[in-house]
Formats: sequence, C-alpha cells, structure tokens
Amino acid sequence: MTARALRLTWVQPEDLVGHELRQAAQDCRPVEAATSRWTAAGGHLAPERAGASAGPTPPGLRRLAEEILDELAAVASPLAPDEPTDLDAIRASCPAWPAPSGAVPGRDALRAGLEASWLGRAAGCVLGKPVEKLTLSGIRAIARSTGNWPLDTWFTEAGLDPEVAAAHPWNRRSRPTSLAENIDGAPEDDDLNYPLLGLLLLDRYGHGFSTADVAQLWLDELPAGRTFTAERVAYRNLLDGIEPPDTASYRNPFREWIGAQIRADIFGWTHPGDPAAAAEAAWRDAVLTHTANGVYGEMFAAAVIAAAATGTEDVHACLRSGLSVVPPRSRFAAAVRFGIERAAAEPLGTAAGFETVVDELHTAYGDHHWVHVLPNAALLAAALTHAGGDFTGSICRAVSGGWDTDSNGATAGSISGLLAGSPQAVPARWTAPLKNRLATTVGGMDGIGFDALAERTLAHVQDRVREEGRPA
Repeated sequence: MTARALRLTWVQPEDLVGHELRQAAQDCRPVEAATSRWTAAGGHLAPERAGASAGPTPPGLRRLAEEILDELAAVASPLAPDEPTDLDAIRASCPAWPAPSGAVPGRDALRAGLEASWLGRAAGCVLGKPVEKLTLSGIRAIARSTGNWPLDTWFTEAGLDPEVAAAHPWNRRSRPTSLAENIDGAPEDDDLNYPLLGLLLLDRYGHGFSTADVAQLWLDELPAGRTFTAERVAYRNLLDGIEPPDTASYRNPFREWIGAQIRADIFGWTHPGDPAAAAEAAWRDAVLTHTANGVYGEMFAAAVIAAAATGTEDVHACLRSGLSVVPPRSRFAAAVRFGIERAAAEPLGTAAGFETVVDELHTAYGDHHWVHVLPNAALLAAALTHAGGDFTGSICRAVSGGWDTDSNGATAGSISGLLAGSPQAVPARWTAPLKNRLATTVGGMDGIGFDALAERTLAHVQDRVREEGRPA
C-alpha cells in the first residue's frame, strides 16, 4: 500500500515563496526577477485558499525556494520608515499617543461587560465559521438562498438551493458545529483559543510578561497543529532555535496577516481606560509572530477594546483610540481610515446599504490574500462604524463582508459586546445556543463557561489596578 504524502500547511518553503512574492510587491520591493526565476524552475504562485500545494516537490525546487525567501528578506521595503516595528519608534510616530482616562469602571459593571464581550467574541466567531474561506459571492449566494440577506442570523442549510450548496460548499470543519441547526455550545476555534492562552499567560507571568514568556507558554500549552499562518511559522522557528523577535521575520511571509489581531482581546480587557498600556502589552505578544502592519493589528484592536471597556465611549471614539496607537502614515492606518470613511459616506445607513461599502473595500483590497490584516482591518472598522456599534449589526456586517469571516466576526462581537455592557443586552438569539460552554484543547479549560471566563479576566484587572495604585 502506498503511504499518503504528508503536506504541512503554511510552512513548506515551496508554498511560502508565492506568498512572499506577493508581500514583497505590496511592500514596493522589486519582485520581477525573483518571480521569473521561480516560475521558470517550475515553482507555483501562492495558493489562493489552501495552505499547501498538492506536492510532492523536487528537492532542487525546495532549495531554490529557500534561496529566494532569503534573498527577498534581504531587500528593505521603501515603506519601512513609515511602518516601524520597534515600540519606541511606533510611539514616536504617533502624535496622539493616548494617556490613561482615569478610574476603571466599578466591579459589577466591568464584570458584566467582560462577560458580554466573551460571549460576543464567541457568537461572532461561530457566525463566521461556516463560511470561512468562501468567496464574497458565495457568502451572498448562500444567504440569499436561505432568506438571510442582508445577513441577520445564523447560517443554515434549511431551504438552501442544492445548486448553490454544490457551488459554494461550507467550511468542512465548521459545518457540523456552526450552523443554526447544530450549534451546541461554542466549538473550538483559534479565535477563541488565543484569549484563553492570554489568560494563562497572565496567570503564569503577570502583566509584566515578555515576548519570550509568550513563546514558552506556546511551547508548553499550544499544540503546533492548532496554529496557522504566521503563528505556525514562528512556532517552527522556535523549534529551530530561532529566538524572538526573529521568529516573526525569518521565512515568514505571513508576518502582516491577521493572526496577531485575533490575540488582542485579553490585553484590552485587562487595561480598561488605558489604550496605550493595552497596545504596549499587545506589542509584546505580537512581535513573536508579526512585524509592522501585522503588529499594528493587535495594538489597534487592544486599544479599541480598552476604550470600550470603560463603558463611557461610543464606537467612534473607540476606533479613534485604536488609531492613536498606529503610525498614521502606515498602510494599516490608511486601511482603517478608508473603512471608516466609506462606511460613514454610505447614504442609506442600512444593512442593505452596507453591501456597497463591502464592494468598495473588495475593489480596493482585492489583490490581498483573504487572511491579510489590511483588508480585514478595513472591513472591521467599516462594519463597526456603519452599525454604530450595535451588536447584531456589527457581527453581521463584519461576516457578510467576506475575507476572514470568523476572525472579523469574533473581534466585532468582542467590541460590540463590551459596548452593549452586559450579557442581557446582547440578543438572546446569539447567546442562548452557546449554552455558556466553550470547547477547547487549551489545558484545563474545555467546557468552561463565559461567566467563569469573565471572573478570571476581572481578577487580572483587579490585580493590575492594585499594583498601580489606581482607584477602582
């Protein structure tokens, strides 16, 4: 019997070259000679949806892939001065770097907001899971076929035209757990595992954790098979003896993708009213795996969440707090501003009207991979702006816009859940199917309730407030 070939996603050099060529072009680095050399040797460009090519690859082609990856890495981007990764340089480039706003909310109000945010993150994630990796046209076709367009509730197979189903198959892994007819608690997802790991990080190392501490925690608690894109490359680099922050840049074409942004919540939750401190904690986490715009994604989201956690800011003020910790001349800042501006300019202000905003975003960022941070940040900002922070409107707009649907739904749900202020303020049709239960392989947390997660998160806020001597 012939053994099945093992093709590992996101780490094989021959599959990384195409992604690095695309990233280099977006960085305004010259790629023509490397592209010609690669394709002439039989190399392929980046797979659009999958993480690995079919393979196997001749040894000579793999060696060439490694050479090209290293050659491209040695060429500096002309955009680098406006997009630093060093924290001091980031701060220096931000003229409106924020100061703490004052006292944190009272215990009961903060705990209620944290539980709503945990629930919101889970609900938004589950909403997006069945259509992850689908094209925008596929998402719209499925929703229209089931009478759920503009998107307003869970995806379902009930009433789905068989021809539409055949043309746009559900995400294979999520179909059994994330359709309206089969949601039974929140299923495992990396968008939910990372906040859990963030809790473990603070449990073990406290608020003064280092990037090396994040790395050690991952090696101890996070199976490599539960990582993707930049996180998997960084994990591989750790095992190869490469130390942070080089883990983020060595043969890592995903360093400006969305992976760091989905890890931000814990740092925002535990720094209510202090977007800068939230962003700085997020930076220490992000540089394990990401550089520049990829790092800004986590800093931005953490700062937005920190502002929302005060219970006194609307979504527009929260987004401004997020932008205040991002270099203003960076592509990330431009993407967020573009999303906000296009959403604000849409004349109808309805869920149906948001479709035209999404079309504009896809026209502007259609050359980026669907997991890249820039299109997803633009969509997240647009969804939150257009919905005015309303929970249902935010998660449905974020997911209906395509790209990384579960990640965008999760972050939109986290922010809008905080803005809602309590679990009771989030519509029960989103929270009841979750049954206060989260599945995970993160050690000791399988089946944990969102109420328990809120309590554990709150304890870290209270510890930090006592350490700093701030009024609670």
